[in-house]
This record gives sequence, C-alpha cells and structure tokens, in this order.
Amino acid sequence: MKEGVKTTQLPIKPMSPISNEQIPVGDEWGYQLKWDGVRILTFIQGGRVDLYSKKMILKNETYPEIVQFFMNPVFQSILQSKMKDSILLDGEMIVFDQDTQRPNFQKILQREKNKSTIVQNKYPVSYVLFDLLYLGGIDWRKKPYSKRYQKLKTLFNETTSSLFVTDLFYDGHVLWDWVNKYQWEGIVSKRLSSSYQEGKKHNDWFKKKTILYFDVKIVAITTKGNLLSSLVMARDGYYFGKVSLGLNQQWKETLLLYSKVHHSNDASFFPLPSDLKGDHMVWLKKPFPCKVKGLEITSYGVLRHPQIEYIDVNHLY
Repeated sequence: MKEGVKTTQLPIKPMSPISNEQIPVGDEWGYQLKWDGVRILTFIQGGRVDLYSKKMILKNETYPEIVQFFMNPVFQSILQSKMKDSILLDGEMIVFDQDTQRPNFQKILQREKNKSTIVQNKYPVSYVLFDLLYLGGIDWRKKPYSKRYQKLKTLFNETTSSLFVTDLFYDGHVLWDWVNKYQWEGIVSKRLSSSYQEGKKHNDWFKKKTILYFDVKIVAITTKGNLLSSLVMARDGYYFGKVSLGLNQQWKETLLLYSKVHHSNDASFFPLPSDLKGDHMVWLKKPFPCKVKGLEITSYGVLRHPQIEYIDVNHLY
C-alpha cells in the first residue's frame, strides 16, 4: 500500500457478483454488461492517482496512460471542482477489439504480463467505471447502488476512449438476448437498493455468462502412445489451451496422419506453457482452423472447459 492512502477507504476485497443461471426480475433490479477485463479500483486524492488490482496490488506501472488521464491538469481541475479532495472508484480495465467489437481478455492479459511501451501502444486500454465508493470525505458504500450509480454518471458524464461509465439497463432478458447475439461475456444483475459489500457475502449482485465461441488455430497435437490425445490451440498468436472433448474417432485418425505429414521441429510458443511441459508434442508446420466453445477465458489466458464444435477435415490438405 502506498504512503498517503488511507487503508480504511480501500476494501479488502471488492464486491463481486455470484454466479446464477437465473436472471432476477422486478423493479428492484438493474442490469449491466459483464466487461471481459481486469478489475481495477482507483483512488484519487490531492492530485495523486493510484490504481489497485482486485487483490489491492498497485497497478500504476501496468496502466500508465490511465494514470496520466486522471493526472491531466484540465481533468484534475474538473475533479477538484466536483469531488472536493478525494474519490474512490471501482471498474474494469479492458482492451476493446475493433474487429470483433467487444473486449478481448487475452489482450488485457498481455498488458498485465508485459509493461513495455510496445505492448502498451499495441493494446491501448479503456477504463469502464461502474461504482463509486468514496467521495470528498463521505463513504458512499452504505448508500443504495441506484444513488451511487447516479452520482457516478453525474461526475463522469462524458464518454472517451480512455474512460466511461457502463450503462444501466432495466430489462435483463433483453440485455441477455443482445449479449448472446453479439457474443459478449455475460450480464451482471444488481439490486438497486444494495449497499457495497465486500467479496461475495451478499445476495445482491449476480452474474450470468454466455457460452463463448472462438475460431482458433491448431498448432500442435499431444499423443499418448500411438494415439492422439488432444489438440493445442492458439488464438491471436497466443496459447489458448488444449482441447479433446468433441474429438470423434474419424477426426483422431485423420489428424494423427496429418501430424505425421506436417510435423515440425519448431515450437509455436516460447517459453513453453507449463501445462504442456509433461506432454508428448507434435508441432505442425501447417496449423489448421478449428471452431471451439467454452465457458470463459481464465486468468492464464486459456479457455475453460473447451469443446470442439467443428473441424473441416476434408480441407486439411
């Protein structure tokens, strides 16, 4: 914790939504997009800006452009006129993919892993705000979410590519249909009367996630004995995990033969991902496309519970 920050103003754990397949309905509920990014809290006081992770680790060096955005003299003047001496914000840091028109979790993970200027320029971030915890000497966490959100919208009423407040909707099923149609991560349902309660010790915020579909490249296979065991996936050039669920016998035989014809001595990833180190690998000179589905992308950048949807084995050669 950096000097100057009052530890009583920072939560030990940010309030987090609980998984629930049912979307709660009623006038007491509001609904928001689930942004596929990294949780970040921001404390601003006396011209000083500190960004904190979900585990309260300082992140100023990871997202320096957001620190600079808040440090801009014009913005600081506006903040001081509206917010007196201090503010504590909660939100999500994302990398928005212009091609897919949705956040890309693997790209924000690259920002987390690599603080170089090259990666910062390659993957610019946006800070999506959704909650207000503290303002000008007043703790807002006991106030209902509807009032916290309304105040947040008043304070940050302009949308920029660097920072904006997420929208609040009042029909969860309509939002869920939109999320499914455009393949976003999911939605978060929030009780409008809820206070800000740390962690998941509440019954007020719920998340529902979509099944995610991806077009990936198969860059290698793993084998056990003389049999194909799994396929190694890459997405946007990065390791995306292994998949075996959905492989039928015909695909296994065809792909094993393909690997013998197109094997390579050159690995696609360096360093080798830890979960590949004990496997017998056959790298491919000619990776092939595959459509897969899964539940979410983990904090390690791999697809959770992947399953093969389709491989066009007739066009491998």
